[in-house]
Amino acid sequence: MNRGVDDLDIYQISYNLMLEIHKLTLEFPKIEQYGGVADQLRRSSKSITANIVEGFGKNPYYKGEFKRMLVYSIGSCDETTLWIKTSRDLSYIDKEIANRYLQEYQILVKKISSFTKNLKS
Repeated sequence: MNRGVDDLDIYQISYNLMLEIHKLTLEFPKIEQYGGVADQLRRSSKSITANIVEGFGKNPYYKGEFKRMLVYSIGSCDETTLWIKTSRDLSYIDKEIANRYLQEYQILVKKISSFTKNLKS
């Protein structure tokens, strides 16, 4: 049976984090909602999942494209951690909550990296 993107651990983790981040940022100040920190944080967290999905979809047709998109996902994880730190330092996110998300994205980067290394070219 063929596996779908929904079956991938890295997809499930990134998707759930994306939803949590989206909900969390809705509580940020209004000035941050459009073009500000909340908007950037939502965009980068969504980009992680979107790149996994896009790469998975292209994989049967363009070998190597999935790996490239996974590398983009790692970059988006790094960007997301920047915005989490920024949000923490601006006191939009409690330090404990921010640290939990920073750890979760660090784990996600490791999982994506491991998954990428194990992909057949």
